[in-house]
Amino acid sequence: MDGDVLQSVSSLSIPCNFMNSYTDDCGAQRKDVNRLLSDFHSLFCSILGKCLNQYWIAVNFGIKLSILLNILLFIYASKEEGYDDMDWTSDVETYPPWLRFHLGISRWELYNRKDPNLAQLTHYLATQRILGAVQKTGGTQLKLLISFPNHGQALLKPMKQSRDTETDVNLFYFSDFERHNAEISAFHLDRLLGFNRIPPVVGRLMNVTADIREKTTDHKVSRTFFTSPAGNVCFYGQCEYYCSTEHPVCGRPHLLEVSLAAILPDLSLAPRRSWRSPWRRSYSRTKLAQWEKNPNYCDSVKQTPPYSQGTRLVDLIDMAVLDFLMSNMDRHHYETFEKFGNETFLLHLDNGRAFGRHSQDEPSILAPLQQCCRIRRSTLLRLRLLALPDFRLSDVMRESLAQDPLADAAPLLSEAHLSALDRRLAAVLQVVHTCQEKHTDVIHDDLDRYDQDTVEVI
Repeated sequence: MDGDVLQSVSSLSIPCNFMNSYTDDCGAQRKDVNRLLSDFHSLFCSILGKCLNQYWIAVNFGIKLSILLNILLFIYASKEEGYDDMDWTSDVETYPPWLRFHLGISRWELYNRKDPNLAQLTHYLATQRILGAVQKTGGTQLKLLISFPNHGQALLKPMKQSRDTETDVNLFYFSDFERHNAEISAFHLDRLLGFNRIPPVVGRLMNVTADIREKTTDHKVSRTFFTSPAGNVCFYGQCEYYCSTEHPVCGRPHLLEVSLAAILPDLSLAPRRSWRSPWRRSYSRTKLAQWEKNPNYCDSVKQTPPYSQGTRLVDLIDMAVLDFLMSNMDRHHYETFEKFGNETFLLHLDNGRAFGRHSQDEPSILAPLQQCCRIRRSTLLRLRLLALPDFRLSDVMRESLAQDPLADAAPLLSEAHLSALDRRLAAVLQVVHTCQEKHTDVIHDDLDRYDQDTVEVI
């Protein structure tokens, strides 16, 4: 057993009877250790052994032993930290919803739209008892990582302004607040478009005191709590933007609306690659990006891997269509699962700056479609369907959002935002029509793939 693993074991303060089969420090308890290890072995052979294969960890068991052992040790140690006992069996129905979500990820989508686990996963995110809350590192605004007793986690984004507040016209796109209802609405829109590339997100009404202040072990969070002059419990954490007493997150007086997003598989299990978008904005108050100055910019993109072959270019155009519909200008990078190489879907993550302005559209978001004049047949067919009176995008979006728990208090999107979806959808279809008048190769026919491909999962 290598030193790194031994160090991991020691850092978790595992009892001696768990260690002795490796270090021989507790010979008198070897029988108990062998039984414990046998239990773990049976558990992982019947359950997690399957999961590990799906996560590509069991390809070389010797090299990946330290990762396997760390998972074992975490679960063993967590028994004394408030987590539920694992009663998982070889039957997938005994797995918690978050694990079934992970196992359902395929080369082409995060989840299957017909998967009954989707409803179970969102219900679990909305109702599970909260075990812990710590601030998530990275990003520019406050986010929390929430832990649940069944070993699952979720990414929390808090409500910082009312749902109907429009983005100030004097703010740059990179200075806008992130919105909890934007994350929820983006998930529903992505699903209605048939993309299935945003992790499930659900709204939840949380108690700032009971669910965060009393559960957090993160001093970056706990030391920023205060009671406002109005008697509301507030906190602000630490981040690059808007983490101060002037921009706090406040309950009313304790209750706070949040979005909770399902966490993707850990990077040690399912590595992801981050890609800089070719149509990334300059994030400058004065400079323009190259694509904003050169109308033929796509010609160079088409000659650059991975956009020069496969589906990557139309994947990016799918994402541009989604972003235009919800007016999201903050798409600087995207991610893919390394396992699937370049022939796979793009993850549509981090949508908190969407749905900021309903009274104005931003045509530049559609630059990939306008400049490249390419679109998937499946995407175009779905857009045309959602433009029909009987399946109008605003209507199906309203109906979909009504299923979220926070919709009981008020609509997650105002009628003005829903109307903007119809208006922007018509604009997308007009761009496609203009492209078809100029080019003969606009449509990328992807429908045969869905009939021929076998399902390949993580």
